[in-house]
Amino acid sequence: MSHVDEVERERFVAFGEEGEQLTYGSYLRLPQLLDSQHLESGDDARPPAHDELLFIVIHQAYELWFKQLLHEAETVRDRLISTEAASGGRDLWFCRHLLTRMHVIERLLVQQVDVLETMTPQDFLQFRQRLAPASGFQSVQFRELEFLSGAKDAGYLQRFRGLTDAEERGLERRLAEPSLWDGFVHVLGEAGLDVSSTDAITASLRRVAHDRSSYADVWGLAEALLQHDELAAAWRARHVVMVERMIGAKTGTGGSTGATYLRSRLDLKFYPLLWDLRSVL
Repeated sequence: MSHVDEVERERFVAFGEEGEQLTYGSYLRLPQLLDSQHLESGDDARPPAHDELLFIVIHQAYELWFKQLLHEAETVRDRLISTEAASGGRDLWFCRHLLTRMHVIERLLVQQVDVLETMTPQDFLQFRQRLAPASGFQSVQFRELEFLSGAKDAGYLQRFRGLTDAEERGLERRLAEPSLWDGFVHVLGEAGLDVSSTDAITASLRRVAHDRSSYADVWGLAEALLQHDELAAAWRARHVVMVERMIGAKTGTGGSTGATYLRSRLDLKFYPLLWDLRSVL
């Protein structure tokens, strides 16, 4: 081996491209990640549907972003109810910073629908029947995010089909643990505001809204939570229109009423008191 070859080899190793050293691909687990798209369409008589790969990638990307949203929301919730807050442990700036990151991700989730809509209804029908009885309704992480945000509904545990034991335990944990709203109410109480009842919380919110200079952090947090709620609603609205564009009034692959069910969810609000506040200012 020449001196030049030896130098090149040392440079190669130094950048982690040999042996057990960390590489870009190994750090991101790219072999496993890129081998996670397995098509259901296609057989000996016909090739796989071209757009099924797009369908899988889009939904896997959604689940990755849901994982990140849960990570951020958990951290915000934990910081809001931290027992260290009395000694200066609560950092409302950091909570708002993470909520702002969630807003950016949620806007991205809405925009991803545009990519999915480059698939025509005819292209989707080439493989749609192969998906049954799987359904987006079965996204456990999406439901966890709703529970963690404050919209808890124990009925989903009975309506879900095919839950693993781990997924069921995860949903039960989300139902039992404090939500982002619980964290916010805790902050109101720590600020010396009355949170003894729904009416009391509404009165406290009015006080905060009319004295933003004294309650700047609390008001900013309230607005950040409302933005999270609004963007979640924007995703639901964009999603239902996309479904109607793709399958019209057909039932869902999991047996739901499809777009009719999705439209029934459009009025869902994580923080109704923050929305109602606008009517009593």
